[in-house]
Amino acid sequence: MKKTLLAVLTTLLLSYSAFSQTNSAKGTIADLSANAKLHNATISVLNAKDSTLYKFTRAATDGNFSFGQMKNGSFILLVTYPEYADFVNKFTLDSANKSIDFKVIDMKTKAKLLNEVIIKGQAAAIKIKGDTTEFNAAAYKIQPNDRVEDLLKKFPGVTVDAQGKITAQGKAVEKVLVDGEEFFGDDPTLVTKNLRADMVDKVQLFEKASDQAAFTGVDDGEKKQTLNIVLKEDKKQGYFGKVDAGYGTDDFYQIQAMINKFKNKEKIAAYFTSSNTGKTGLDWNDADRFGASSNMEMTDDGMIFFSTGGDELDGGGRYWGEGIPTAHNGGIHYENKWKNDKHSLNTNYKAGSLNVKTDKNTINQNNLIGGLIVTNSDDNRESDLFRQKLDATYNVKLDTSSNLKIVIDGTLKNTELESTFGSESKRGDQSLINTSERITANEGRQQLFNWNALYTKKLKKAGRNFSINLSQNYSKNNIDGNLYSVNNFYDEAGSFVRKEEIDQLNDNDVVMNKLATNLTYTEPLSKFLSLVASYGISLSSNDAHRKTYDRGLSGDYDQLNTTFSNNFQSDQLIHQVGAIFNYKKGKTVVNFGTKTSFVNFDQVEQYSNQTFNRNFINWLPQAMYQYKFSAQKSFTFRYNGSTTQPTVNQLQPVRTNDDPLNLPEGNPLLKPAYNNRFNIRYNTYKVISSQNFYISANGGFVNNAIVSSNVTDLEGRTIYKSVNLEDATPVNYNTYLGFSRKLKFLFDINAGLELSSGGSSNYNYVFDNTTNLTQLNKTNSINFGPSLNLSKYGEKNSFYLSFGPRYRSQVASLQKNLSNQGWGYNGYFDAQLKLPKKIRFSLNSEYTYQPSTQSFDNNLERLIINATLTKAFFKQESLKLSFSANDMLDENKGFNRYASGSSIIQTTYNNIGQYFMFSIIWDFNKMGGGTPKTN
Repeated sequence: MKKTLLAVLTTLLLSYSAFSQTNSAKGTIADLSANAKLHNATISVLNAKDSTLYKFTRAATDGNFSFGQMKNGSFILLVTYPEYADFVNKFTLDSANKSIDFKVIDMKTKAKLLNEVIIKGQAAAIKIKGDTTEFNAAAYKIQPNDRVEDLLKKFPGVTVDAQGKITAQGKAVEKVLVDGEEFFGDDPTLVTKNLRADMVDKVQLFEKASDQAAFTGVDDGEKKQTLNIVLKEDKKQGYFGKVDAGYGTDDFYQIQAMINKFKNKEKIAAYFTSSNTGKTGLDWNDADRFGASSNMEMTDDGMIFFSTGGDELDGGGRYWGEGIPTAHNGGIHYENKWKNDKHSLNTNYKAGSLNVKTDKNTINQNNLIGGLIVTNSDDNRESDLFRQKLDATYNVKLDTSSNLKIVIDGTLKNTELESTFGSESKRGDQSLINTSERITANEGRQQLFNWNALYTKKLKKAGRNFSINLSQNYSKNNIDGNLYSVNNFYDEAGSFVRKEEIDQLNDNDVVMNKLATNLTYTEPLSKFLSLVASYGISLSSNDAHRKTYDRGLSGDYDQLNTTFSNNFQSDQLIHQVGAIFNYKKGKTVVNFGTKTSFVNFDQVEQYSNQTFNRNFINWLPQAMYQYKFSAQKSFTFRYNGSTTQPTVNQLQPVRTNDDPLNLPEGNPLLKPAYNNRFNIRYNTYKVISSQNFYISANGGFVNNAIVSSNVTDLEGRTIYKSVNLEDATPVNYNTYLGFSRKLKFLFDINAGLELSSGGSSNYNYVFDNTTNLTQLNKTNSINFGPSLNLSKYGEKNSFYLSFGPRYRSQVASLQKNLSNQGWGYNGYFDAQLKLPKKIRFSLNSEYTYQPSTQSFDNNLERLIINATLTKAFFKQESLKLSFSANDMLDENKGFNRYASGSSIIQTTYNNIGQYFMFSIIWDFNKMGGGTPKTN
């Protein structure tokens, strides 16, 4: 494997010719009329042939600049500075003229344009405007039918990986806008993979402030790396789209289609996907879960919500790489602005279905005080999910100082799940302790509706403003499920003792309705110090009703089982006050303060007539220090404190017997846990050399942590409950360090070295009936390792290589001799080659090695190679035929190994393996009334 990667890499490296880098250029930027040196003026060197960027720098404090190690050729010197006209001058470097001194370049203000003639040149490839880096799309050569993603790869300091994730100037891009607006709910890959590169006028890179900071003007340090795609004016009229259809071996198929129609500020788009290759849609980012058990959870600010469990009746339907998925997904997007942009509307409708068939084997090593129990289980399941979602955002500027924003969304979901489960548990001496067989089937229906209205008002005094927010969240869940279970138990000699059979019908209804309002007021205390004060009140009403019926003598499920039935009704009233101080002066931002929630919680269990009342206070302190040396260099420190309230299941659990071998038990004496979280980050970036260095560390510890206390009886049945941890403190940490830069001496290859590490100490109590002892189990987890990254993105050829070792260790204080630790390896390689006759070849491969451990004697080694050969037709390459091979070596086997509590768990499962596919791709475009031209 290593020889293969090195051979491919060597071939790519040799395809680039070396060149001389001994020439130089220098000068001084000044305004002679004002007798001033123009510090930080932007100096760019463009290739005269095609105006692409070659070198870039900024003037020093004395106005001086210099370029070294330049190649021979014809160039354009471009100097820009705010409020000054651009300076343009052509020059040539060769064997006779190895250096050039521009002496003093006298810049002219734009105010003098009426009196002086300014030489106009081609637009700069890159402009720095404050904290915004602007890329001129016309300065970069593109190919017919290139997408925005292809254009971004050509920008200095911007990388796009195989999954479409964008990193710009060392930071992950979280938002991609089109003309300043979200597109299809702000799904970045939907924009970059489908919008055409020839439509782009410029791309702006900046850190977008939070909505709160943008309104109040108070920098809270919460920013997201953002790209704004600005379209050409003549490309805002017409339509364009793409159709991609493929069929392969073993009946694998993939269909994707998208059409866009633009008319000035009105945009309409629609897409459809259908495949069984693992592409579940263009944006399937819905994390709601379905299940059978109702579990009321409280968030840091005291808000409560129902999460519906993760037991054997979990309706799931999600695809996380396990199983074989079949997905159908589509959506429509509409946006428009009118009345001088005072009114705007952005709306989306999406509908999709997902079917997943999974065969999964799990080996669970449960470490006990006097030994261990190893459970080997198989789960064969099929899940179906159908979802519809509609959302809309309406924004109106009421006047110059006030604004109203209304957001609504609604979701309908239907789920089905059928599962056949079987397990066999053995003691450490290999004697049989129990067996279990379960068949479950359930259907779920969910309705969600949310609305939010935000009114903002700026007052006369600069920086003084207030906002009012009103919201409602409504959800209704219903899940009906059947459970049939047979469990057999054996004594220490392995002889049969007894049989337990369960045949039940479960009907679960959960309804939640929450109304909330919040008032925020900002007062500037001085030029540099501001206060953000807030008050909020919310009322939540919840009803969770679970009915369990046993099968009667008639064969019908008509016998109500009160032990496993419940009817919870609860109301919660929350008052929250907060005061956050913000100091900003020059390059320094300091943010500190706290929010406090006063929570009143009342609950009644109707069947048992039990009442449960709680009143508590949540403290949410926060502190942040940020120093921004420049737009590309900053240091940030953050601290957040928060409470974790016990869930209702932990305090007064909903009895379920979906898994008779694992039963919950409540603990009404539980107290809240308190979390302390820290984060430090330093980042520096140089544009022209693409040099980036960053170091990031985050960690925390928990006081009075809520941990699990497990009691395992002689039949292998475990009863678990939550308790507060005494005399120990769980901790966790992660660190990341990376350095990368462009290597001029090695054909402009981008090289990087990364080092990451992480660790945690977690605890749980274990009681063993064999020894009648309770012991605190501590699990230490450690992982660390370096990785080397090499990449090069050229017009014809490009590649990316990453490889490095990784050490992982998971050691429990119980049964230390049966730990999970060892060195593994991970590697990734991606290459793109442009061949003659409009043929392109792409290859990506991933190598994984995980060693055998003291717990499991099998290792995992796999090399996954995917390749695609594409032939384009016609002048604009609007038609393409491609042949692709997925998992050419047929080694993509599902595998995972991890530690949880006192258990070490290994899973293997079916997933998408080898197939070959033939596809036809059609690009159509009628934008601006003409055919697009490439640069």
